[in-house]
Amino acid sequence: MVDLHTNRWYDFGEAKGGDSIDLVQCYLQSTHEAHTLPDALRWLGNMTGGAAVPLWSPPEKALPESELVLISNRSLQHRGLMNYVEKRGIAPLLAAKHLRELRVRNQATGKYFFSLGFANEEGGYELRNPFFKGCLRPKSLSFVRGKAAKSIHFFEGFMDYLSALSQAGQSSFGQDVIVLNSVSCLGQALAYVQNYGYRRVYTWLDNDPAGEKATARLADFCKTQQGLLHQPLNRLYSPHPDVNAWHMHQRGLRL
Repeated sequence: MVDLHTNRWYDFGEAKGGDSIDLVQCYLQSTHEAHTLPDALRWLGNMTGGAAVPLWSPPEKALPESELVLISNRSLQHRGLMNYVEKRGIAPLLAAKHLRELRVRNQATGKYFFSLGFANEEGGYELRNPFFKGCLRPKSLSFVRGKAAKSIHFFEGFMDYLSALSQAGQSSFGQDVIVLNSVSCLGQALAYVQNYGYRRVYTWLDNDPAGEKATARLADFCKTQQGLLHQPLNRLYSPHPDVNAWHMHQRGLRL
């Protein structure tokens, strides 16, 4: 994500961010090159032919704390949103059990839109419709309590969670579930597992570098917990990038 008002960036997969210099340093480090501040400035100078590199431009006016404001929150009824979940292979009845229909105003543009809303643990919502993917702050993970607390499932996004339920023909898991909503929330999620008495952790994270890195971190964490076994399920939906893509393929669906 890049904020054009402050000229700063944030990578949710790596949970890192900063200005253009920080970006160059991260890039140089990833290529195993020297990545000190002088190295980054020298690299930028070479790439721009010695032209001055703007690091930050102050916004013309102060921005609100959040550009998205919740206007209404009700059960899922919007026909367009129900059509959208059906195209993702999710039955509207299942979606209605786990999702809300939100009407949101973008303060920057003054426009309103409807979105699926998946509640998180801090009172915020993950937002999704056919044209938009975002978050109504605060950003956090979502915890779904099951009837039995011996196992816990980790998903990266709520579409993956609902896809796994659809594949199993269930409206809920018997075990606990954490939907990270971003792999950057993984550190927060570990506190829900540590010394809780779980016996098994199932991971359904994406088949991409960020998902693989988060899966490896969870595997290492499980080794520190007595009697806790880690079972990654990536092979179940490989070579697809995530659970929803696999689920849609199984149903013969395409966006």
